[in-house]
Amino acid sequence: MASAGLEILGMILTVAGWLGVMVACCLPMWRVAAYIGQNIVITQIVWEGLWMSCVVQSTGQMHCRVYDSMLGLPDDLQAARALTVVSTLLGVVGIALAVAGAKCTNCTSDAANKPRIMLGAGVTFITCGLLLLVAVCWTANGIILDFHNPLLEETQKREFGNSLYFGWGASCLLILGGAILSCSCSSKSQNNAVPTRVDYSGVKSMSVNGYDRRDYV
Repeated sequence: MASAGLEILGMILTVAGWLGVMVACCLPMWRVAAYIGQNIVITQIVWEGLWMSCVVQSTGQMHCRVYDSMLGLPDDLQAARALTVVSTLLGVVGIALAVAGAKCTNCTSDAANKPRIMLGAGVTFITCGLLLLVAVCWTANGIILDFHNPLLEETQKREFGNSLYFGWGASCLLILGGAILSCSCSSKSQNNAVPTRVDYSGVKSMSVNGYDRRDYV
């Protein structure tokens, strides 16, 4: 019963983390314009994502433009795009494995393989979370280095966007959920273990001289 509860909790966390990965991947807010110095007067807001950049005017109008070339992006955004796409695909694989290895499903004919399948799902989700964490931290490190670079103009400096916070939260959910699924796998294997039982046959009581007790009066 405890392993089933761990499975449900782990699947809820991992699915929520996978949805967070997609939000972080699609939301064009990995980098936002930094308002420092003379750039503090807000006339337009610049958002930079993995797939497009958007400019929001003070009047409320927003114009987005898809990147013309992937090679023209900074190295951290190129790596973040590849890592988030791989993380999203791994999340799909992890969800399929988790459904197949759950105790409440009949996706596999051999119930003994369910703990192994669930362990594979947990490892897949942990890998998914680590890939997203690398992508987000790499981008954040580039933003910090550019922000403190005295050679860059103030209009070119950026700050953390909401996508980075979504990415950090989603990676934590994926790693935690994957660890819980792995723990539920170990609990399930212990519960499914059949204890060894030794059947002892009845020993016929014999007397010292070889006669049965019923022969005695």
